[in-house]
Amino acid sequence: MGGNGGGGTNADKRPNDLLGSWFVRSGWSKGELARQVNRRARQLGANHISTDTSRVRRWLDGENPREPIPRILSELFSERFGCVVSIEDLGLRVARQSPSASGVDLPWTGPQTVALLSEFSRSDLMLARRGFLGTSLGLSAGPALIEPMQRWLVPTPASPAPPEPDPLHEPRRPGRLSRPELELLESTTKMFRQWDAQCGGGLRRKAVVGQLHEVTDLLQEPQPEATTRKLFKVAAELAELAGWMSYDVGLQPTAQKYFVLALHAAKEAGDKPLGSYVLSSMSRQMIHLGRPDDALELIHLAQYGSRDCASPRTQSMLYAMEARAYANMGQPGKCKRAVRMAEDTFADADDWDDPDPDWIRFFSEAELHGENSHSFRDLAYVAGRSPTYASLAEPLMERAVDLFAKDGEHQRSYALNLIGMATVHLLQREPERGSAYASRAMETARKVRSERVNTRIRKTVGAAVRDFGDLSAVVDLTEQLAVDLPESAESG
Repeated sequence: MGGNGGGGTNADKRPNDLLGSWFVRSGWSKGELARQVNRRARQLGANHISTDTSRVRRWLDGENPREPIPRILSELFSERFGCVVSIEDLGLRVARQSPSASGVDLPWTGPQTVALLSEFSRSDLMLARRGFLGTSLGLSAGPALIEPMQRWLVPTPASPAPPEPDPLHEPRRPGRLSRPELELLESTTKMFRQWDAQCGGGLRRKAVVGQLHEVTDLLQEPQPEATTRKLFKVAAELAELAGWMSYDVGLQPTAQKYFVLALHAAKEAGDKPLGSYVLSSMSRQMIHLGRPDDALELIHLAQYGSRDCASPRTQSMLYAMEARAYANMGQPGKCKRAVRMAEDTFADADDWDDPDPDWIRFFSEAELHGENSHSFRDLAYVAGRSPTYASLAEPLMERAVDLFAKDGEHQRSYALNLIGMATVHLLQREPERGSAYASRAMETARKVRSERVNTRIRKTVGAAVRDFGDLSAVVDLTEQLAVDLPESAESG
């Protein structure tokens, strides 16, 4: 019974209408779903799973399968529909798992954070093939995601131990890091971030994961308290970057796990602004996955948690992400207010006394205009392809494109904003101009290994073909697509 993924008793069994609805819309047959479940189970090492059509029928009739079947079904339907389809969305129950096996509900303690970072980064380096690293990798959404993240706000108990001497001014002991070694770790993280901005997530992801794993090794050695906090900060930045690169190449469950671990590490480092930045990356992923309500919850959590310490540049970025969430929820008034707050707060960035950390340096004037223009563009889509909102997006997007064209470092952002400009012109029924921008985006995309960029280009060209397929400029665009982007970027 267990070998087929069977579960609950037959008593009080009713048809699972939620699972049935997703199943019908998927277009799969029972046999095809059974084959996909078996294939995914083998990838997870769950070789005891052997599902057939009669077992699928029993799930639809209300039988609750045992783990890892619910998580496998969640992954399969999420990939099929391009949005998070949680276990609960499928009308299934998931057995309570140990913290190391559950997706995002992890213990908020230093030693366990280190252990989980070490375990996950090692698994990624050894096993990562399309991001399937075991049953822990179901995507979480809704309360299952938000409630564990809210514990970021709970104060960490003060340590009863007296403060140790500053390790940077005392003789070196075995196992202890010197100031130059710490500075080298920090500068390496900056270098990885620059590579990502220039080249996309595909080329350097494994290098970042390897560096993260080495930092967790250092965290498992006895270090003075000041050194440990610095190492947790480096670990948080590397885990966020590993998550971001995973997101960029389409490994969504892997990305979410890294983001969650990054938030835990930021908490151990006592760095609330860095934690808010990690939450903003999680929010961006939720928007990408069609969950703007979750995105808004994450941004509000970031804003509240860093309200007394984030720099104007960081606050401006959070307002811009808040606007994106409101846009995708179809709330123009709140979106416009958040856009104004982002602009007003950004104006104070240069007057801030302390230097901004490197992780927020990307949020330039170009990025501000790009985010806000994308909010208006998203509003246009939600409002039934409204040309009014598209016209609000156009001048901001144009400014972003002009600024990114002069910025040799942030090539992926340049490509994304060229695509954004193309979509704005398509919304305004200007296919020739839209095609010209899409063509420029493809030229830039060839230099950037980003499945996110490639997917958006394909979607934009598809929209152009659907609405203006007979136009010679659009025909030329489809031919260029076949030459420049013949296949998906590999998943690093």
